[in-house]
Amino acid sequence: MVELLWDIWKDTVVDGVKMLPFLFAAYLLMEYVEHKSAGRLEKALRGFGRFGAVPGALLGCVPQCGFSAAAANLYAGRVITVGTLIAVFLSTSDEAIVVLLAHPGSIGIIGKLLLVKIIIAIAAGGIIDCFFIKPVSDKDTQQHLKELCTHCHCGDHHLFGSALRHTLQIFLFIFLFSFVLNFLIACIGEEQISRLLLQNSLLQPVIAGIFGMVPNCASSVILTELYLAGSLSFGATVAGLSAGAGVGLAVLFKVNHNVKENLGIVSILWLVAVVCGIVLQVVGL
Repeated sequence: MVELLWDIWKDTVVDGVKMLPFLFAAYLLMEYVEHKSAGRLEKALRGFGRFGAVPGALLGCVPQCGFSAAAANLYAGRVITVGTLIAVFLSTSDEAIVVLLAHPGSIGIIGKLLLVKIIIAIAAGGIIDCFFIKPVSDKDTQQHLKELCTHCHCGDHHLFGSALRHTLQIFLFIFLFSFVLNFLIACIGEEQISRLLLQNSLLQPVIAGIFGMVPNCASSVILTELYLAGSLSFGATVAGLSAGAGVGLAVLFKVNHNVKENLGIVSILWLVAVVCGIVLQVVGL
C-alpha cells in the first residue's frame, strides 16, 4: 500500500508540475481581461435591451465568476432583463476554461464547449425575454457594480499577484482531487467509478446539473477533471457547467431581495441546463 501511494503521489506531482505554468499563464490572461473589461460591462449590456442575451452569452464565456456576479448586480438594479441574466449564467463556466487551458491538448474541447454553451445561452435568454420582460430603467447601478469586487476580490491585488493567488488555490485543489481520483482508480478500477457516476445514463446530466449549482469554484473544477478523466459525458459536463454560475447565484440572492423571483431564475437555469445536457447525450456529442 505504501508503494502504491508513493507511485500515485509521484505521478500526480509530475502531472501537476507540467500543468502549473499553463495554469498561471491562463489566469494571468483572464485577470487582465477581467480588469480591463469590467468597467464596460454595464454599457455593453444596457444598450441591447431584450436582445441582451447575445452580448450576455459572449461576456459570460470569460472564465471566472466576475461577469456572472456583475450580471446579478445589474439585474437587481433592473439594468438588464432576466433573459440576459440567464444567458450570462448559462454561458459562465467559472474555472472550467482555465483548467482546460492548463491541459495543452484540450484546445479543441474548449472551442466545442464554448460554442455549445453560447448557442444554449442565446436561445434560452432570447426565448425567456419573449415571454417575461422586466422593465429596464435608468436607475443608477454604480453601487451594484462596486459590490462586484466585494464578492470576487478582483481588486485586492495587482494582476500578477491576483493571478498567482488564483493559480495556487486552484492548483492545490486540482492536485488533491487528482490524487484522490487516481487512488480510487487504482483501488476499485475505472469501470466501477464510471458505474458509480452513472456513465452513459440519462440521469448523469441531472446529477451534474444539481452538483454544478454549488456556488463555488470547486464544482466546475471537479466536473472538468471528471470529464478529462473520461468519467463524465460531454452532455453531463455541459449540464453541470451551465447550471453553475460561480458566485453569481449567491450574489443574486444577496442583492435581489425577491426570493420567489430568485428561485424561479434558479429553476429555469437548472431546467435548461439539464434538458440541453440530456439532448447532447442522446445525440452523442
